[in-house]
Amino acid sequence: MLTILFDGIAYGMLLFILACGLTVTLGLMNFINLAHGAFAMAGGYVTVVMMNRYGISFYWCLPAAFLVSALIGLLLERTLYQWLYQASHLDQVLFSIGIVFMAIAATDYFMGGQQQLINLPPELSGRMDVFGVGIGRYRLFTIIICAVLAVALQLILSKTRFGSRLRAAVDDRRVAMGLGINVPLVFALTFAFGSGLAGLGGAMGAEILGLDPNFPLKFMIYFLIVVSVGGTSTVSGPFLAALLLGIADVAGKYYVPAIGPFVIYALMIVMLIVRPNGLFSRGGR
Repeated sequence: MLTILFDGIAYGMLLFILACGLTVTLGLMNFINLAHGAFAMAGGYVTVVMMNRYGISFYWCLPAAFLVSALIGLLLERTLYQWLYQASHLDQVLFSIGIVFMAIAATDYFMGGQQQLINLPPELSGRMDVFGVGIGRYRLFTIIICAVLAVALQLILSKTRFGSRLRAAVDDRRVAMGLGINVPLVFALTFAFGSGLAGLGGAMGAEILGLDPNFPLKFMIYFLIVVSVGGTSTVSGPFLAALLLGIADVAGKYYVPAIGPFVIYALMIVMLIVRPNGLFSRGGR
């Protein structure tokens, strides 16, 4: 039971890192970016190419995946996304879904449709026993990295001048610009940062979740579940939601494999009935 709990926490942490960028763009920027998984896939393929073709260390691949995904996000934000900030949510959904299918087709063309595998460093492979509990080394590494990122993200958004400018730009764009805030720059950096986090999550999740061209579609619903259950006004809500959903998903697939995949959806329905606006969201329209 403790081993399942540990694996569920690791899975939940990974879901949070994959989804927290969507929390930023959807909750703070009010932009429905369903192509978020495409940036995660980009980070995963950067890791695969660097490790399998060039023999670069896994530890160097993680910051590279973040930077490459952030640069792709910055480029797309400046050329495409910025024109849709004031568009309807339907337009945003249709546009981002189009980006998803274009990313899938391009990845399949250049990288092939097969499952991609990576070889973790020896120190991150296998399991170790701690008081009789089997703990995967890579899952422990994932928990540590994701916990640090969660704390850092919360501090950046709530305690820094940039976080204050971002919230002001979202609440009232015209007033923020009148106060001297460079709103386009703030939005561009925020979108790039969210895309970079997705890429980092994709790099870390390549070994646990698997990686193929359909990655953005397979895990899109998981990103949306984490954000909808956790709420979009804070980082703490999606963090707790990801942990609960990760544990429920792993435990459900282990104890009731016949209906395991449905456990996470049942939990989502119950939680949204109890807290329609998310775990820590303020009530709103």
